[in-house]
Amino acid sequence: MEQASINTSNCYYYVGKMPRDSKYHQGLFHPRHPEKYVGDVNNIVYRSSWELRFLQYCDSNDNILQYASEEFSIPYLSPIDNKVHRYYPDYLIKVKESNGSIKKYVIEVKPKRQTEKPKKRSRVTKTYINEMRLYAVNQAKWKYAQEFCKDNLLEFKIITEEQLFNNNGSGTRRVSRKSKK
Repeated sequence: MEQASINTSNCYYYVGKMPRDSKYHQGLFHPRHPEKYVGDVNNIVYRSSWELRFLQYCDSNDNILQYASEEFSIPYLSPIDNKVHRYYPDYLIKVKESNGSIKKYVIEVKPKRQTEKPKKRSRVTKTYINEMRLYAVNQAKWKYAQEFCKDNLLEFKIITEEQLFNNNGSGTRRVSRKSKK
């Protein structure tokens, strides 16, 4: 899959509202091409504006033949509690490559900062500890996802703001609706 930016500017989508019990942009996605979606087309949940953008891309791109959202899980061993948990990757997509071949990808949409080890700080704060825990759990999930993909002839990809927003990270912040005085 090429590292191109994702353009959804010429598309219209109905986006249903969900209860706002989170600080993130969430809702139900209703595709223009429901025949491409594998799963319950009436319950396509996105948990961030970035996931919504990726869903719009999958629905509008002719080279994306099929896609699914959180439709399967991968067991992984958490480094935090040493117990087996379930990881639900964001997407499974079936793509027609530029050479005509068909390939399947497991996709995770994440901010780039969550894919990199947090920088050591002079003081160990709660924020730093939480960032390190999140990084460790993500690394464990992705290790098991890569093994799962290798065993099932899939490819694992992490999509960050660099791919979602013109490869340079522009437009990654949500604009506040409150007017500044």
